[in-house]
Amino acid sequence: MTIRIETVGQTASTNADLKALAEQGGAVEGFWLRAEKQIGGVGRLGRKWESPAGNLYCSTIVDIRSGDPAPSNLSFVAGLAVYTSIRSFLPDAEMILKWPNDVLVSQGKICGILLERVKNQVVVGIGVNISVKPEVEGRVVTSLATEGATIDAAGFLDHLSETFAAFVNIWRDQGFAHILTEWQKLAHPVGSAITTSDDRGERITGEFAGLTRDGALCLRKADGTLIEIHAGDISIG
Repeated sequence: MTIRIETVGQTASTNADLKALAEQGGAVEGFWLRAEKQIGGVGRLGRKWESPAGNLYCSTIVDIRSGDPAPSNLSFVAGLAVYTSIRSFLPDAEMILKWPNDVLVSQGKICGILLERVKNQVVVGIGVNISVKPEVEGRVVTSLATEGATIDAAGFLDHLSETFAAFVNIWRDQGFAHILTEWQKLAHPVGSAITTSDDRGERITGEFAGLTRDGALCLRKADGTLIEIHAGDISIG
């Protein structure tokens, strides 16, 4: 995978820009688009993604090739890449991966990951709090600078782009099972108390019981019932 990074001063959304490029057939795997400022970024479920200057806002392209694991698996690939890159700059920090694609540092959210498919490609959008810790109602948030790292957004992306490419190669060559094994080593341990909501918004509590082969979260309720969760947010503890 040949990596090429392009930086623009401002855009509405790097994901939207790469989706448009992919629709036109002009998106090449390994290309990264970084914006110094984003004015229309969105996260999962259409949530607004706060985009103060100084943080990382970027998107890249992954081709869907014959024989590749399921494209949705790339959220775990991206999570591992972000975690590994952050660990390089915060070697002693308290860090975990939180299902489905969060990285927590000192129990604070530090990144956002959003996958969107366009034809036979996947746009992978990644935002990382580098120098600014935005205020997000109802969430604990942190940044690399808050945690003591001295790296700017461009420098972090140089590391992240190489790390992401390495994990994509592992995903293709060794399969999703290997990615899941590595992900679970860094995630909240089996037995952790977790809470989520069903389709009607009703709270479900239980214990984390691992992941299925396709990456769904297994939750064991107090009565012993085991349920699978394929999408949604969870809280730990």
